[in-house]
Amino acid sequence: MSSRLDDELSRLVSAGVLRQYQADSIRDAADAEIGAALADPGRPRPSKDPAEPAEPETAKRKTPPIAVHTNALVEVLGYVGGALLLGAVALLTLANWGEMGRAARISTGTTAAVVLLGAAVVLAVLGRRAQLSAALASLGCCVAGFATFVAVEGEAGRVAGVLVALALAAGGLWWLKESSLLVATFGILAVGVLVITSDVLTPDAGSAANSAGIAGTGFIIVAFAFAMLGLVRDQVTSWSLAGAAMFSSSICWLVQERGEIMALAVGTAGPAALLVAYGRTRRSAYAVVGCAILLVIWPTALYQLTDNLGGVAIGLVVASGVLLLAVVMLSRRRSNE
Repeated sequence: MSSRLDDELSRLVSAGVLRQYQADSIRDAADAEIGAALADPGRPRPSKDPAEPAEPETAKRKTPPIAVHTNALVEVLGYVGGALLLGAVALLTLANWGEMGRAARISTGTTAAVVLLGAAVVLAVLGRRAQLSAALASLGCCVAGFATFVAVEGEAGRVAGVLVALALAAGGLWWLKESSLLVATFGILAVGVLVITSDVLTPDAGSAANSAGIAGTGFIIVAFAFAMLGLVRDQVTSWSLAGAAMFSSSICWLVQERGEIMALAVGTAGPAALLVAYGRTRRSAYAVVGCAILLVIWPTALYQLTDNLGGVAIGLVVASGVLLLAVVMLSRRRSNE
């Protein structure tokens, strides 16, 4: 691949015109085209139409670096502004929560949510700064959920806050299609699983250890939802978040009484799916998330099962053998293809 294409893709990613995964796809397609041309020298190569007038020299010049730097500066300022607003609301709320009346609490959260969501909508309508718009929308969804919780109060307020935040995040994800809203949606769903488990599904006399299995099941449902979401949105982010949901489920099953076997099963199924996806797509995020889950869940669950470090070592040796065997089999399969 030519260095010129690489430079142009890097510039477009820095300017926010392309996402990194889009640039990688273009780069992979260019590499495949070059590889096919080298493998078949007689293959006709696309050439410029002789009748097409040559581009003027000025059109071939690259965009001045100052434009890229300006775009990046505006992007950074937007992120900093949103973060400062959220931090100011958090500090004001924490420092004066006991002294603030209910109306003041509601107005503080509502104002912050309206400012963040309003800025996101304006940027989206103008068709500029899609990433910044999505980031502000993500913050605004969370703040709106908090404002709803403050307005309603109690168990109903927690459930209503999650529902409002989730509805706003889902609407933003459908409209803007950005990865930051996927992360926000995952965070809201994670809070929702814990809220529904503790406030709705767990009886008043129930223990945290017994309700952990319910939360673990909820996180499995979240993982399935993100696996399906990856078919229509950013696949790398969605499937990585699905792996994070499986990790959360495994942690919950470790807390559940006699849930070690289920923790091992969930903590193996998620990484296995991610490693298969890595073998097919070569996206390093899948391998990183999958291996991280295995390295945390397997030793912890085996130690709880055996109460012996020797058992943990044996289990890890077996797990490593299975992984290495899978690597060898996948390598042989790819070489045969």
